[in-house]
Amino acid sequence: MKEKVEAALNKIRPSLVADGGNVELVDVSNDGIVKLKLTGACAGCPMSTMTLKNVIERMLKTEVAEVKQVVSV
Repeated sequence: MKEKVEAALNKIRPSLVADGGNVELVDVSNDGIVKLKLTGACAGCPMSTMTLKNVIERMLKTEVAEVKQVVSV
């Protein structure tokens, strides 16, 4: 599942990089919890929580059915 999540993240990564940020995959648990670390401009952005939940989590759940939740670490 980790490879599927990484492939899905690669689809959204260009948008994050364009804004001076990025996302790093930290871990994917067997129960569908994806741990991500926002880096660059995304790390300190006040909208990072919304980006994580409304954009990244929604996209990952669509692309990888096993994903249940995305959390920031």
